[in-house]
Amino acid sequence: MEKIKPELRIFESSEELSSNLADYVLQVAESAVKERGSFSLVLSGGDIPIRLGKLSKAPYVRLVEWSKWHVFWAEENVVPKRHPDSYYWQAKQWFISKVPLLPAHVNPVSPGLSGESAANSYEFAIRQQLKSRTVQVSRSTDCPRFDLILLSLGSGGHVASLYPNHPVLEEESQWVACVSKDGSCESVTLTLPVINAAANVTIVASGLDTARPFMDTMVGRKPIRSHPAQMVLPRDGNLVWFADASAASLFLRANEPDATSATDS
Repeated sequence: MEKIKPELRIFESSEELSSNLADYVLQVAESAVKERGSFSLVLSGGDIPIRLGKLSKAPYVRLVEWSKWHVFWAEENVVPKRHPDSYYWQAKQWFISKVPLLPAHVNPVSPGLSGESAANSYEFAIRQQLKSRTVQVSRSTDCPRFDLILLSLGSGGHVASLYPNHPVLEEESQWVACVSKDGSCESVTLTLPVINAAANVTIVASGLDTARPFMDTMVGRKPIRSHPAQMVLPRDGNLVWFADASAASLFLRANEPDATSATDS
């Protein structure tokens, strides 16, 4: 199937981005629940958990069918469950503990395991969700087809734990992989085949520290593996970029006629 062209939405402020992201998540969730009776949401690190805190406030919190939501993670640091660097713990503090999600529908990476064991355990857990049909199977691959994966663009041009020029970018058979960065910090990440099998993928770029990687990713002049965000291209799904004015500053300066601010639409 022909890939759908990515959509770019640029906002004047980070706060405006958060509000529009909450609207978008709610829109995708409502569509998934109407179509299939459930909604699978994949979170990541960066500022994604903080932004989702919007959904815990009016009017969103009253509009959501929380019992239909199933939450997963695109990445997780191999740290104890309550460690400040745990993306599960960050999401719990900012989002999960503030909304009536069913505990059984929250699917974190298992803590207390080695990186490889955690990756294998999480892939097994996701496969079980496919068996129960909580998560669909992709029409074009055997990968899970999550309803929405939320990613944050890192200052190095990475998303999830898919780091520049890392061997994990070549992984095709595993759904979940263990990644070691600088030989020390381990993390668990969904691989590109899984991310690109999603029905919807959103990448959030915010702040001046992402201006250069955002520009390079949009223009595509750098080697693709040096900017892994360029490799996120859903096979038969939608890719939407949410960027604030700071992150898009270099891109807007160089390509003013090519980028349309969301405030003008």
